[in-house]
Amino acid sequence: MLEAVRNAFRLPDLRQKLFVTFSLLAFYRLAANIPLPGVDHQALSSIFQQNDNILLNFLNFFSGGGLSRMGVMALGVYPYITASIILQLLIPIIPALEELSKEGEGGRAKINQYTLWMTIPLAILQAIAQGTLLSSNAVGNIPVLPNWGFSPGDLMSTVTIIVGMTAGTMLGVWIGQLITEQGIGNGISLIIFAGILSNVPFQLQLLSQNPVLLAVFIVVTIATIVLIVWVQEGQRRIPVQYGKRVRTMRGNRMMMVGGQSTYIPLRVNTAGMIPLIFSQSLLILPSTLASYFVGRTDWIGAIANAILQFFSPTNAFYWVFYFLLTAAFTYFYTDVMFRQQNLPETLQKQGGFIPGIRPGPRTEQYLNNVLGRITLVGALFLGFMAVLPFVIGSLVDLLFGGGTGVMTNYNSLIISSSGMLIVVGVVLDTMKQIEAQLMMRNYEGFIR
Repeated sequence: MLEAVRNAFRLPDLRQKLFVTFSLLAFYRLAANIPLPGVDHQALSSIFQQNDNILLNFLNFFSGGGLSRMGVMALGVYPYITASIILQLLIPIIPALEELSKEGEGGRAKINQYTLWMTIPLAILQAIAQGTLLSSNAVGNIPVLPNWGFSPGDLMSTVTIIVGMTAGTMLGVWIGQLITEQGIGNGISLIIFAGILSNVPFQLQLLSQNPVLLAVFIVVTIATIVLIVWVQEGQRRIPVQYGKRVRTMRGNRMMMVGGQSTYIPLRVNTAGMIPLIFSQSLLILPSTLASYFVGRTDWIGAIANAILQFFSPTNAFYWVFYFLLTAAFTYFYTDVMFRQQNLPETLQKQGGFIPGIRPGPRTEQYLNNVLGRITLVGALFLGFMAVLPFVIGSLVDLLFGGGTGVMTNYNSLIISSSGMLIVVGVVLDTMKQIEAQLMMRNYEGFIR
């Protein structure tokens, strides 16, 4: 692997791509430290030191730590990810989008343009919601944005914050697209990847107070990464045979072409970490709404308190629902992605068939049955990744006698479950792209 790294830096064009990638990522991390006006950073720091608000931790995770700094990158590229997911779900529903998705590169460029347009209103809405949350008592007794509001006296400060956060999101998306076009790897994924790794030193500092606990979490992290790689690379290969076709040549000659054999790789975890995002977003919604009524003394306040306790990460039922929702969303999103590929029809048009299976409906039924069986493994895997912090936290508190604060923090791992899925996926994808560049020039890649 070290030899492959040296080979990558020996090639001028590949070295330039790596330099562009590292430079743009460094620029993004510097831009994330540009503060927004009208922010009480002392109150913001005290809120994140409590580390018990699952909504803020969730938003801070996808902003790459930008929310904890409340700078222009406070939203990160999460609105763009949300827009991409929404369009992916709308493609099989809206015929016009479905036709665009089948038009090749031009159709994909048009869909990407729609994604960018949708990102702007989503960023504005998220900036308003995030500012309202930080300015209220829902996250603490001291508002982080004391001048937030739409009254004449606070309107200018509010608009400045909204415009700054929205512009930061679009700047992050632009940097991500530059990395994709002129660098190595998927730019948006690499930006999230860099944000996740930027929080690792802080987590290590928290765990370094107990060396034994730190060693336990390092071992757990390594074992989890190995498990993720094993599952992420797992696939079921469906053999496909293409029939021979007759082609007429000049001079009244006949030539048989085709007849090659290949396979369809059905991945065990086709959905990636999207089900974790769906289920986590759904779980934090009740507690977020209830947090606005928790201060009331009537029956509404009592219901709000009950909802907060039921959907708290310290409650075992929270993790049971998290597991079930993640497994359900895994099946749902995998089915949506598989239907978009339309493999049975594509095979039939290209003259391909699965040996022993008739083309058409029989092929579709066979592929759906195989996909359902392997998706069960992927759903159980993602469900386990979802509840991994609770499992590890419970074991640590049991072994160390409690009082570690692990169970009260759903992201107590060095890198959260969702974060590890992203980190491993981005590293594997980037390594494969570098390997492809090296193999084109007769060098051995990273993966042998």
